[in-house]
Amino acid sequence: MLIRNLLLIKKNNGLIIQLVRREVASRYKGSFLGIIWSFITPLLMLLVYTFVFSLVFKSRWPGQSESQIEFALLIFSGMTMYNIFSEVVGKSSNLIPNNSNYVKKVVFPLAILPVVTLISTLIHAAISILILLCGLILFYNGIHLTVLLLPIVMLPMLLLTLGISWFVASIGVFFRDIGHLVNILLQVLMFLSPIFYPIESIPQSLRFLYYINPLSYTVEDARKVLVWGQTPNWVWIGTGSLIGLMIFILGYGWFQKTREGFSDVL
Repeated sequence: MLIRNLLLIKKNNGLIIQLVRREVASRYKGSFLGIIWSFITPLLMLLVYTFVFSLVFKSRWPGQSESQIEFALLIFSGMTMYNIFSEVVGKSSNLIPNNSNYVKKVVFPLAILPVVTLISTLIHAAISILILLCGLILFYNGIHLTVLLLPIVMLPMLLLTLGISWFVASIGVFFRDIGHLVNILLQVLMFLSPIFYPIESIPQSLRFLYYINPLSYTVEDARKVLVWGQTPNWVWIGTGSLIGLMIFILGYGWFQKTREGFSDVL
C-alpha cells in the first residue's frame, strides 16, 4: 500500500506540479497586492496574537527572557506549524465537491488532490518560515544550524496531515456537514496545542491532553530547532513518523475504497 501511494505521486508528479501552480496562482488572483498578502497576513496575525497573549494574558516561557520579540518568534513558529495542518485538513472537506468535474474522469487520480493542497500550503508556509528566519537574524540570536532539522521535525505531522485529509475528503462527499465539524475541531485543537503558552503552564492533571496531541510535539520541536537552537525529541520523531505513516496508509486506502461512490453522490 505504501509503495502504491508513493508510485501514485511519482507517476503523476507532472500533473501535481501543474495543479499546484494553478492553486498558488489562483489564491490571490484579481487582488491588487497578489502574493504580497502571503507576507502581510502572517505578520498581521503575529501582531494580534503577540498583543493578546504577551501583553494582555502575560504569557511567558519558563526560563526564557521577558522579551516580547522572543515571545513573538516563539508563537510565530508554533502558528506556522499549526496553520499547515489546519489549512490542509480544513480544505479537505470540500475538496472533492469543489472539483466534481474530475470525479467522472476515470483516468484522473483523485487521490492527488490532497497532495496538491498540501504542497501549495507548504509553499505559503515557507514564506512564513522565511519571515521568522529574518526576525531571528534582525532581532534575536541569529539562525542556528538546527534549522536544517526542520523537515525531519515536520515529517510526522505531514504524514498525519495527508492521511487525515484523505479521510476527510472522502467523508465530505457523503456527509456535507463534516466541514462545519472539522472547523470547530480545528479551533479547539489550536487552543489545545502549546502555541501561545508552554506546556509547563498547564495543570499536571490536564497535560495528558497535550501528550496525546501529535501537533504538540511538532510545535515544540519546531520551536526548539528554529528559535532556541536545540535538538528535537528524537523519540517522538521516530514514534510519530510510524503513527503518521499508519494514518497515511489507512487514509489512502479508505479514499481509494470509497471513491467508487463519489460519482453517485455528486
